[in-house]
Amino acid sequence: MRKLRNVILCGVAAISLALGACSDGSGSDPDYGAMAWIPSGTFQMGSPTDEPDRYSNETQHEVTLTQGFYMGKYAVTQARYKAVMGYNDSYFSGDNLPVETVTWFDAVEFCNKLSEAEGLQPAYTISDRTPASGYPITAATVTVDWTRNGYRLPTEAQWEYACRAGTTTPFHTGNNITTSQANYNGNYPYNGNPAGAYREKTTPVGSFAANAWGLYDMHGNVFEWCWDWFDDYPTGAQTDPEGEASGTYRVLRGGSWVSVGRNLRSAFRNNTDPSDRSSSFGFRLVRP
Repeated sequence: MRKLRNVILCGVAAISLALGACSDGSGSDPDYGAMAWIPSGTFQMGSPTDEPDRYSNETQHEVTLTQGFYMGKYAVTQARYKAVMGYNDSYFSGDNLPVETVTWFDAVEFCNKLSEAEGLQPAYTISDRTPASGYPITAATVTVDWTRNGYRLPTEAQWEYACRAGTTTPFHTGNNITTSQANYNGNYPYNGNPAGAYREKTTPVGSFAANAWGLYDMHGNVFEWCWDWFDDYPTGAQTDPEGEASGTYRVLRGGSWVSVGRNLRSAFRNNTDPSDRSSSFGFRLVRP
């Protein structure tokens, strides 16, 4: 059923060529719109107090996600973004590079537009948009309807759960991550490990091995926007957390091409104003 659903999801004739050809896994060309099924489960979110180079805002707590979900195997590419939005202002240019220099507002509008193109129910209501048309979007009022079946940004809990893919170590690669496993600033490796390459740019999505759940580039390349407002974690257990109702900054996860090693850890939390843009900010999609 999952294979059939993926074929249906990427079978929209109007934009399918630009979004990535549908694939059943038998060809050599990857389907950059492919999604992996992430099962429901319980995990320890945040970092233990003895994890090297952790930050104090990573308070470890139990989180249960009662519903499985689909997550993009890849960060959204520039070709896919431009096909949907008619616009691409990424700093580094390349169809198969991750889109970057997008605001959080741009990312949620992309989710709605792609949902509409595929006959799905848009998850977001966007009002008071600034500017009224065009990009980048620097301000808007955004609400979400979790019952809708369209694309959306992952919650912070969904993102970390999917990144870990069952692991409890600092990275899904174990206690260290090298620049042969992810794209980051190898001049500043994690926890005193040997230095590596510093490529000084993004790399094509899927350039490194996927985690155990089939997700590529969850560490490095570009930070990924999440739905949540940034705030302190609770100390108690949570079920299906959706983040705070309001706030100042939105969460980004995963580290980037310019990040030091400690900031690629599964538990690391970045945050910034949702209107901010950077060559290190991108996103990937989820849907129920």
